[in-house]
Amino acid sequence: MTLDPERRIIEDGSIVIDGQRIVQVGKSTELASVQAERVIDASEMVVTPGFSNGHMHISYAHATRGIFPDDLGAAYLPNVFKLQGAMTAEEEYYTSLLAITELLKYGTTCFLDPGSTKYLDACMQAYEQSGCRIVVGWQVADRPNPLNIPVSTTADAVSMMERTVQDYDHGLEGRVRAWAMPFSASYSSRELLSGAKDIADRYSTGLTLHCNGNSQAVAASMSEHGKRPTEFLEEIGFLGPNTLLAHVLGLDEAEVDCMARTQTNAVMCPTAAVKGGSGMTRDGLLPEMLQKGVTVGLGTDAGNNSNLIETMRSMYLAAVLYKDGRQDVGMIPAETALEMATIQGAKALGLGEEVGSIEVGKKADLVLFDTKRPEWRTIFNPVNNLVYNADGRSVHTVIVDGKVVVEDHNPLFVDEWELIQRVQRIGQDLMERTGVNFPSRWPIV
Repeated sequence: MTLDPERRIIEDGSIVIDGQRIVQVGKSTELASVQAERVIDASEMVVTPGFSNGHMHISYAHATRGIFPDDLGAAYLPNVFKLQGAMTAEEEYYTSLLAITELLKYGTTCFLDPGSTKYLDACMQAYEQSGCRIVVGWQVADRPNPLNIPVSTTADAVSMMERTVQDYDHGLEGRVRAWAMPFSASYSSRELLSGAKDIADRYSTGLTLHCNGNSQAVAASMSEHGKRPTEFLEEIGFLGPNTLLAHVLGLDEAEVDCMARTQTNAVMCPTAAVKGGSGMTRDGLLPEMLQKGVTVGLGTDAGNNSNLIETMRSMYLAAVLYKDGRQDVGMIPAETALEMATIQGAKALGLGEEVGSIEVGKKADLVLFDTKRPEWRTIFNPVNNLVYNADGRSVHTVIVDGKVVVEDHNPLFVDEWELIQRVQRIGQDLMERTGVNFPSRWPIV
């Protein structure tokens, strides 16, 4: 499945990679004479571009994954950031590496961490070791907030974002991009938001923030600015082609128009929305965004929020939720959901010219699915099979930047079981140090 402009699906195809890039794509019979140092036998496999996860807090969640009750409510995020605040650089490295391992094993080759990683230098080792493609940043706020997010002066917050872009952008042979990342408009002054946009523009990079139009955020914005949150962001010049708004629930159609007018990008996290009871099918205007030409990618949020980080699950939910919510089976066809997980997701991250499709000249980020499995069969329309039938368990091989990082379902960069055991110990110690723990409601004896 090339996801090229013609959306060609090549039966009995071959892909030729030289270094980091794809140099030939076509029928196997046409490329039979190519001499290669290595040939991967992908017979009975479906090959796709690597998936993009546009919103994934990667560095802390796996250490205490699954401890939070479904109905914790407003106490959830303060506990999350209390746990993270106690983590050491070594702990964040190992927890990040486990999350990256899960992402890569299940086909996600590129992802954005929305600035919540505290120890970027330590975690850069995990990014380098795994070979992943990632967008990083430094999450900042200059207004008091109930979430335990550190509050800085406006000048310090802008300076931290700029230093992060200077230090990390284009790192690891181009696999790392660095963006400006204020946490949200609610916890940012106008000056901080304008400073973030200025950094993104001057350094030719991007910026992102959490954009959830819940009733409290809308009421506060109307009281302070006389406009809804996205309208205010447009007024101050924050929106634009290098801006990515995450979650985008609770927006009205005028706010969608703001995004379309300014070519602002969005990422939606269906996995987190439905688990959190966010009313995605009631208040989420994904069909309207797509109809108005907004580029929308998919994310999962953190591994202790949605509790899963498999981009394919978000792809599936994007394809089915609005069919049910709007009682219209024409909503978000499988082809559109696949585009959101690949080429549109890459464009939302500013990487559409580099990844997201299988085309000559693009980076070789590829996923090979083993279809010799019952959930894949029978195959007549592989798009439907991929979106509705398959999941990450059938990912056989993953290639990033022309390098094989997962082979025969196993990561090549780490001893997976040893890493899992280490992170289990980290999580236990972290809960003991912080006193944050929510035991199982059923007895564990």
